[in-house]
Amino acid sequence: MKEEFKKRLTEEQKHILVEKGTEAPFSGKYVKHDKKGKYVCAGCGNVLFDSKTKFESGCGWPSFYDAKKGAVEFKKDTSHGMKRTEVVCGKCGGHLGHIFEDAPQTPTGKRFCINSLSLDFKKKKK
Repeated sequence: MKEEFKKRLTEEQKHILVEKGTEAPFSGKYVKHDKKGKYVCAGCGNVLFDSKTKFESGCGWPSFYDAKKGAVEFKKDTSHGMKRTEVVCGKCGGHLGHIFEDAPQTPTGKRFCINSLSLDFKKKKK
């Protein structure tokens, strides 16, 4: 992540985006958020998710079933003794969360489990 992005992040956002931290479940401002618009990377502003792909998974973090094409990248994550797939911003490389294939109720079967602190929201213009 570029230094200019880091300068405008809060310490909590740096912990998530740079240090690959995780916010406490059900603590993020976008968990129950239901406005229409786009979710963007808090580090660089890259558009990541459309509000149409957001769904309530009950996991405690904002969940999406699809990302904007080319907006994210996937990395193998074996931290904490687990085998997971990390989701990072395709533009700045900031840690967003993880992806799981445990959402049969969605069109893709996928659940992007994303930290609210890694996101900003751009409201849909009327």
